[in-house]
Amino acid sequence: MHDNDIVALFDQWNSALQTGDPKQVAALYASDATLLPTVSNQVRHNHQEIEDYFVHLLAKGPQCTIDESNVRSLGNLAINSGIYTFHFKDKSQVQARFTYVYRWLDQGWKIIEHHSSAMPE
Repeated sequence: MHDNDIVALFDQWNSALQTGDPKQVAALYASDATLLPTVSNQVRHNHQEIEDYFVHLLAKGPQCTIDESNVRSLGNLAINSGIYTFHFKDKSQVQARFTYVYRWLDQGWKIIEHHSSAMPE
């Protein structure tokens, strides 16, 4: 797996955001994935909870751009961490730190851990 392939997984996630369909976004996560979301205090532990988070986030019309990306591949695991910025349809934005942990499962790469937290300063 090349670093560009891992970055392309983020592009797939960002494209799913653009559909406005929370089911399409949640489908990119493993069934037992953990999401520590940017704009919610509740940790999400499964597709139903992850989808619920994206129902609320997608209502804001987010588009995300990576500002810094650091990729590591470890066999059937890959990690992408860095900084991204969410731009919303109301012209507001949030810069956040992110970590995606991907695992190769039967159906391809799935997100098993996603941590996103707003920049502290």
